[in-house]
Parts: sequence; C-alpha cells; structure tokens
Amino acid sequence: MKKTNKHVDEADMRAEYDFSHGTRGKHAKAYRQGHTVKIHKENGTTIVQEYKLDENAVVLEPDVQEYFPDAESVNNALRSLIALIPQKPRIRKPRRRASYHSNVVDNPPG
Repeated sequence: MKKTNKHVDEADMRAEYDFSHGTRGKHAKAYRQGHTVKIHKENGTTIVQEYKLDENAVVLEPDVQEYFPDAESVNNALRSLIALIPQKPRIRKPRRRASYHSNVVDNPPG
C-alpha cells in the first residue's frame, strides 16, 4: 500500500519559505534522544516540558513509511520475517554434578 506524496505546489508556498538549502533530518537524532519545550506565559511564569520517545519506539524512514502506514502493518511484516528465521537447536549445558569430596564431612561424628 503506497501513500500519495503530499508535496505542496510551489504556487501555494510563500516566497519567504525557502527550503532549497535545508537539510532533511538535521535535528532528527537529537529529537529521538529527547527534547525540552519551554512555554513562557503572559504572567511571567515558564512551564518546562520534557519529551522523549518510548524505549521500544522505532522511527521509520520516509521510504519505509510508504509501505507501512501503521504499527499493525509493521508488526505483521516483522512476524512473517521471524517465521522465516531458522531456529537453532538449543544446546543444553551439562548439569554440574556434586563432587565426591563435597559430600564428605570433615569431622565425622564419634
């Protein structure tokens, strides 16, 4: 399922919005690590809010988002890939047997 591109027609873009020298994703890494928003109110107070992605959140690149529009489609695709991964046989570690000397009492009764 491919999404349509939502590019804005240049005629609709104001002249002062010149993105021709912009760098895509310039602040993406910092954004993923978390960011702070300060809201300065008219009464002089400031509210500080911290935002951070959940630990298990994954950010998809735009070309991947075209094919996976929501979490359900991503999870279904990953589950189908997991099913293709060959399962390795589990290697059992041998049980450690108690040695003869560990059962011998140093000072026998009597």
